[in-house]
Amino acid sequence: MKRNYSYYKMVFEGVPGPFAFVDLDLLDENVERIIAQAGSKNIRIATKSIRSTALLKRILRQSPLFCGLMCFSPQEAIYLVKQGMDDIVMGYPIWEPSALSGLAELIRQGKSVTLMVDSIRHIEHIERIAERHGVRFPVCLDMDMSMDLPGLHFGVWRSPVRTTAEAKAVVERVASSRGAALDGVMGYEAQIAGVGDQYPGMAAKNMLVRKLKQRSAKQIAVKREELVAMAEEVLGTPLRFVNGGGTGSLRTTTQEQAVTEVTVGSGFFSPGLFDNYRDFRYQPAAGFAVEIVRRPGPYLYTCLGGGYVASGAAGKDKLPKPYLPAGAALMPLEGAGEVQTPVFYRGEERLELGDPIFFRHAKAGELCERFNSLYAVSAGKIVEQISTYRGDGQCFL
Repeated sequence: MKRNYSYYKMVFEGVPGPFAFVDLDLLDENVERIIAQAGSKNIRIATKSIRSTALLKRILRQSPLFCGLMCFSPQEAIYLVKQGMDDIVMGYPIWEPSALSGLAELIRQGKSVTLMVDSIRHIEHIERIAERHGVRFPVCLDMDMSMDLPGLHFGVWRSPVRTTAEAKAVVERVASSRGAALDGVMGYEAQIAGVGDQYPGMAAKNMLVRKLKQRSAKQIAVKREELVAMAEEVLGTPLRFVNGGGTGSLRTTTQEQAVTEVTVGSGFFSPGLFDNYRDFRYQPAAGFAVEIVRRPGPYLYTCLGGGYVASGAAGKDKLPKPYLPAGAALMPLEGAGEVQTPVFYRGEERLELGDPIFFRHAKAGELCERFNSLYAVSAGKIVEQISTYRGDGQCFL
């Protein structure tokens, strides 16, 4: 069925706004494309892009290639383990002692939870908690994958470990530890996975970004291969996993021989930011709707609410995007507001007070922080309501 304004308006007839939804047919199509693009690599789901236990379980069931989760919060990891999930890698270092103690208890129970580290101080801190609880924490070393050029840091500020020599010092410290064991290594190539290269009307910038991405991908492959070789030489055994990538870098990361698994999150929902990627061709599977409550002028429709702005550097690309009816647009001097959002539309659909306008969030997971549930749509009808973390009474960050 064609996903146009009439389709979704019919599906949600009588549903009070605002509400969020997930199109299960399009979600499943995205899952299939991600599996195909991953090739022989395992896939670790980035939970921050989903934030719904029911949807995480649905995706995990789709293929044996889905090897586990990458979580953003220790409390989240504890919660998901209680929901029956396992093989969790923490995406970011944890310092708070009580949170580490909670994860130590999971390890005592035989659960697979791997901590992220990028310094000897992390190891020393973890060791104190490990000794107190009588466990040995599996850890993953996060190596910076940014590319530095004269006057340009092409990437994000994550790990302070930028060279194989710096990584070796941490690996050797882990190898001698009684409280930590090196489980894997990772590097997130944010400058490839998180930077669009097909913005309308910006041909010169797009071309520059593509060239930088190509150069960076070659450097990353060499850097990661050297990291893995060094770590396995120090340990004398193979690593359990070598993690890389993100949705926006699947094409290049899956070509690296050293990589055993790729992290994917945004690709499942395909949010608005990813419309500006040349290598990204997935379906818009999630969105939200707000109702028209005012007509302040010809072709102007003011909606109640809608100001669900994404995190990151402030800019127009972090605003939610009017999705349907096609051709609807935000007003540049107002954007999306906390309690009202004016939309300009001069198309064929006849819009009335009370009608919905459908939006897509700029990012994937932050949508679920705004709603208690998602209406699940399949074959032209609502088939269930799926709870989000928020609907489950959970708030992690």
